[in-house]
Amino acid sequence: MATRPNPSSSDKDALSREVDAALEGINLQELDEEGRAPRRSGSAGSNFVRGTVVGLSGEDVIVELGPLAQGVIKKTEFESPPAVGQSFDFTKHGMEDGLHVLSLKEAKALAAWDQLTVGARVEARVSGQNTGGLELRIGPVSAFMPASQVGLGREDDLHRYIGQNLECEVVELDSGKRRVVLSRRKVLESARDESRKQLMGALTPGQLVTGKVTRVESFGAFVDIGGGVEALLHVSNISRKRVASAADVLKTGDQVRAMILEIKEGGKRIGLGTKQLEADPWDEIAHRIAPGQVLTAKIVRVMDFGAFLELLPGIEGLLHVSQVSKERVRRAQDILKIGQELAVRVQSVDTQQKRVSLSRFDERGAVIGSEDSVEGAVIQEVLDRQTGAKAQTNLGSLFKKALDQKKK
Repeated sequence: MATRPNPSSSDKDALSREVDAALEGINLQELDEEGRAPRRSGSAGSNFVRGTVVGLSGEDVIVELGPLAQGVIKKTEFESPPAVGQSFDFTKHGMEDGLHVLSLKEAKALAAWDQLTVGARVEARVSGQNTGGLELRIGPVSAFMPASQVGLGREDDLHRYIGQNLECEVVELDSGKRRVVLSRRKVLESARDESRKQLMGALTPGQLVTGKVTRVESFGAFVDIGGGVEALLHVSNISRKRVASAADVLKTGDQVRAMILEIKEGGKRIGLGTKQLEADPWDEIAHRIAPGQVLTAKIVRVMDFGAFLELLPGIEGLLHVSQVSKERVRRAQDILKIGQELAVRVQSVDTQQKRVSLSRFDERGAVIGSEDSVEGAVIQEVLDRQTGAKAQTNLGSLFKKALDQKKK
C-alpha cells in the first residue's frame, strides 16, 4: 500500500472547524435508535455487566446478574427473542422495583466505540444527510462525514449516497462530544495513490498513452492518463504547426493519444507530446524548399535579432535583422510585425540543424519587390535571351527595354 502522509495540523484544524459548523446543535448519538445515547462515564469496562437470561415476562426479559442480583430489559432491545440460558453484556441504568434496569443496545454501542481507533478502516451505512455532510452508522454507533470528505472532488448531490455502505477511515474520535468523524476521501486517495504507484512502474519515455484532457491553460493541457496520473502536454509539443495557445486546439474532455517524453521527480512531472506522432515536415523539405527560391510567408515571431516566418506548416525560417533592409536596422521589432507577409529568398537549408536562412534581398542585393529588384530581373531576363546570339546589343538599349517593361 502507498504510504499516506500524516495530515498537517492546519488540515486537522480546518476539518475540525468544518465538522463543528456542520454539527452545530446536533448530538450525533441522539441519532441512535430510540434516541438512547451511550453514556461513557469513566471506562467502558466499568459500566458493563454480564448477565444470563432466566425468564421472560410479557415484554420484559429477566436477567440473572449474580448472587442476589437480577435485572430487567425490554424484549425490543434484542434482535430476536432471547432464549433462557443465553448470556449477554449489558449496561446498568438505575433500579426499578428492586431490579437493575439494563440496556443491550448501549452495551453494543460502547463496545463498538472501544473498537474504534483513529486511522481504522470501517464500513458505515449512510443513514441521512444534513447541510454539512452525511450521517452514518457503524453498527450501533452514529458518525458524521463532512461534505469535503465524501469524494475526491466536490460532491453536489450527497442525497444519492443515502442507504449505501461506504468504506471509510476514522479521522476523529471525541468521547466528550460523543462524535465519530469519518472520511471516504482518504480511502479513495489511498486507492488512487496505489493505482498511481502501479501505473508509474509501467510507464517509460517513448511509450504511447491515451488520456482525457482535464484542464487547459495557455501554456498547455493537463491530461489524465489513467490511475489518477496527470501529465502535461506543453503547447510546444502539441503540433508541428505553430500553436499560440493550447486552448486554440484543445478543450476539457478531449481524448488525446500522445507519447511520453519525460518522467521526472518520481512521476510527479510527466511530459507528453502529440506532435511527435505527426509526420516530420523536415523529412520532405528537400522536395519543397530550395536555396534561391522566393516565397511569400507570414511573420509568426519577432525577436531583436530577426523574425521567424512560417514557410510551410511546421517549418519556420529566420530572417536575420541584417537581411531586412538596405538601411541599418538595430532591432527587427522596429520595422517588422507579427502577421505581416513578406516576400523572401531562401539563402540556405540545413536539414540536420533544422534551420532555414532567409533574406529580403535578391541575388543582386536589391530588396525583393523594389524598383531596383524589378529592373534587375528584367535586365537579367533580356541577357539570358541574348546569351549566345551574334547580334550586338549595347547596355543602354537593355536599360531602355527594362524601363519599357516596367511601365507596362
